[in-house]
Amino acid sequence: MSDDLITAVRNGHHHAVPPLVLKLDRAGRRAALAELKELRKEARGWEWQRQDKIRKALLVAGAGCHTGAAGCATWIGGRDLRSWSRSPYPLILVALGDRDPAWLGDLAGRLAGRAMDSEAEYTFISELARMAGCPIPATDSVVEGWSERISSARWNGRTSSRVPLVGLLRSDPHVAVLAPRLFELPELPPQVGWYDTPDSPDHWPAALCALAEEGVLDRSQLVERCVTRLVRGGKAGDQRFFLAVLQQLSPTEDEERNHLRDWMGMAADAVSVVASHAQDVLARLDARGELSTRDLAEVSGSVLFRREKKLVRGQLILLGKVLSRDPSTAGELLPVVAEAFGNEDIALQERALKLIARHLPADDAPLREELSFAAAQLGPLHREAVTALFGTAGEEAPEDGPYEELLPPVPALSLLDPAPQTVAELVEEVAAQVKSRSSWQGSTPGALAAASGISAFERTLDGLVRVARTERAGLAEALREALAGVWLIEHGIDRRPEPAYMTPSDALALVVGSLLGGVSDKDITEGKGRWTGTGTCAHAALNGVLLARAWEAAGAVRSGRVPFLLATPTWHTGSLGAAELVERLRTYQRLGVAPGPADFSQALLRVRRSGASVAAEAAAALGTPEGDRLAAWIRADEPVVPVLRHGLADDRPSAGNWWQRSASGVRHVLLATKERLLIQQEFPRSFHWLGRAHVPSTRECYHWGAEQCAHWIATLPEDGETLAAWLMPDLLHTADEGPRGGAWFLPPLIETGGEAGVAVHLALAYGLGSRHPEDRISAVDALLVVAARGRLDTALLGRELGVLVDHDLVKVNRLADSARTAAATGAYRTVLGVLAAALPTLLAYEKAPRGIGDLLAVAAECAEHCGTEGIEPIAGLAGTAGRKGSSQTVRQAARLLKTFKG
Repeated sequence: MSDDLITAVRNGHHHAVPPLVLKLDRAGRRAALAELKELRKEARGWEWQRQDKIRKALLVAGAGCHTGAAGCATWIGGRDLRSWSRSPYPLILVALGDRDPAWLGDLAGRLAGRAMDSEAEYTFISELARMAGCPIPATDSVVEGWSERISSARWNGRTSSRVPLVGLLRSDPHVAVLAPRLFELPELPPQVGWYDTPDSPDHWPAALCALAEEGVLDRSQLVERCVTRLVRGGKAGDQRFFLAVLQQLSPTEDEERNHLRDWMGMAADAVSVVASHAQDVLARLDARGELSTRDLAEVSGSVLFRREKKLVRGQLILLGKVLSRDPSTAGELLPVVAEAFGNEDIALQERALKLIARHLPADDAPLREELSFAAAQLGPLHREAVTALFGTAGEEAPEDGPYEELLPPVPALSLLDPAPQTVAELVEEVAAQVKSRSSWQGSTPGALAAASGISAFERTLDGLVRVARTERAGLAEALREALAGVWLIEHGIDRRPEPAYMTPSDALALVVGSLLGGVSDKDITEGKGRWTGTGTCAHAALNGVLLARAWEAAGAVRSGRVPFLLATPTWHTGSLGAAELVERLRTYQRLGVAPGPADFSQALLRVRRSGASVAAEAAAALGTPEGDRLAAWIRADEPVVPVLRHGLADDRPSAGNWWQRSASGVRHVLLATKERLLIQQEFPRSFHWLGRAHVPSTRECYHWGAEQCAHWIATLPEDGETLAAWLMPDLLHTADEGPRGGAWFLPPLIETGGEAGVAVHLALAYGLGSRHPEDRISAVDALLVVAARGRLDTALLGRELGVLVDHDLVKVNRLADSARTAAATGAYRTVLGVLAAALPTLLAYEKAPRGIGDLLAVAAECAEHCGTEGIEPIAGLAGTAGRKGSSQTVRQAARLLKTFKG
């Protein structure tokens, strides 16, 4: 009977498997299971089409033949048994039809603890729980699968209409168990957290509240869970969801009073929209006499420390109401009001000072002294008011010693660890990178993440070449076992992978595929001869270089003649020591091995040329064509391609190829690069794009992003100017409506060699005006590092910022946020130097741009800390300060002007 089962599995007849399994007794199933395990091992060596044919049958048969729930769950979860076609879970349920309910419940619990890839797995677990007569396991993965199932069921396929969500939830048998668990997930499932508006009647917040009103869900429990999640914090989108649910539940006065400490915590630490709601609740509690003076003082101290002006202003208003109602609270509340003196907004400082002046008792000398000391942190603009209120006691004591700029330490070059030397170590590295394609790429990788990722890839690629030469059979066997179930390995990589989408993990998969026989000699020959550098943008071209190297490495592991790769970097930046490359070429010469064209070309692009005259002589002494090319490359010490400068002096479009006008008429400030014939004449065709002249395109590419390309920087680690020019369109879109993470490459870009000229500074300018805060943080990190390395031209960067604002490419309020962040690290003179060069352009506008007051406030704060010695007077500052009115712009201009007048 078991022979019939094995035959059915080998033929891929999965529908025939369940009845055959049910005919077997316990001993027969154990015997069949042993054969099925051997068949599973055997199938791992088959071509993918043959594997795919038996996957469903093998999965159903193995699940039905396992006598233990633990083993059955492990078998069902095997990734090598997954199929892209329709799930065979209904067949598994049939094959398990004679099992004890307790056994089925155990299996459901074990499967529920695993991550799910599709809603079909949720349906399978749900059916197991029904057959077992037990509650569905409410694990995170089950809740996520349930929400996905509900969301997909909302659409009526026959009428293309949407089924009301509340109706689906009302009829769902598990809603009372699983819906409350939504509030406990680390992150909300996307289909739950997204909705058009918070009060939309047909989305999750409204549906959950409707079920609470009907008694299907416990309303008080939902209130408690909402408050708990809002206190815990998390992603802003998730927080808005829980706030929407809470607001629609309309907590009672008792519920508001019972959560007093929670509202205080939200007001202090939650995202702005949640903090604002908590602030409103606290105001209601105060109006009802349920907020003590001590609690108000405690929460106010935290809220006044926040950066959101609306929250700070609202808290000062609340404090003013309490002080007016009960003057006896002045001793406890006025020191808290003084916390606002540390806010960067001058209007808030003045509001706090006026509040203190209005409620300060005349006969409380200790309180007056305490407040006088706090007022010392106010700037010169408030000095007259402070003196009038406190006398000379509030004047700031003179600073001791000269001002000292605080900049981060210059990043030290770190050597790459040697390539993995043993089969076990190498297989672990390969599996980690191939299985987790985004493990080092991340949405917003910084310099450290990018460096560690590319270092791991380069070491692993070199290790594959080295170990394949000495232990090819053992390496192949170990890799085949470790990478079982990985699509790129089992199904093989296309013989013509698209260079535009090439990633390091794809490159490793291609090389491993060659080692395991999944890529033929013909494929390798065609791949090495194919011109991969056909992209119309830098992304495709740089990825094409990676693909060319991968094909060459695939041939190297096949031949077993290449001892190691020439282009493996010396340092984490991707740079290669010139002397080290000479020694590698010498070893190649001794072994009689010809360098791979792509490998050697990448090595040239990485070699550190400055200060390498001795290495150039040693390279020439080799007497080989590669040695002569290396010597000439070092001695020329030229950038890969020159970057065209743009005309900043008169800011006229006719001054060069530094701008483009889009179809909408908006100018885009970008940089073109010249031709370098040497690249086109002596490098492989896959590198030729790099040597051509390029006028940048404003069209947004669909294959760039932080998640795929940390190797770009390591392709040209000694030519930051060239990279900055080529990648500038990415930053342009990041400053406009682009996705998050577009400025991730700025910190590693700053660590590259070569000149830090107009391209690097323009890239920094775009980054500082990025749309998303995390991208502005990346730009600030890069700014501080380039300043620490002594490569920052503050005047040039300031003028670039002025040009971008003038062309409406970055917003002033975003620049102000970046400048404030940089200044907060202690780099006051650096920031002031940049702003002093940018402000004349901004102050010349007839209508002040939004955010100019904030930018002036940062400049004034910097000037008050570091002085204005060596800073030229800012054109237009006096005129702005002398305008009528008391706007933030006028007041901050007057504050900054006062620092220049001493």
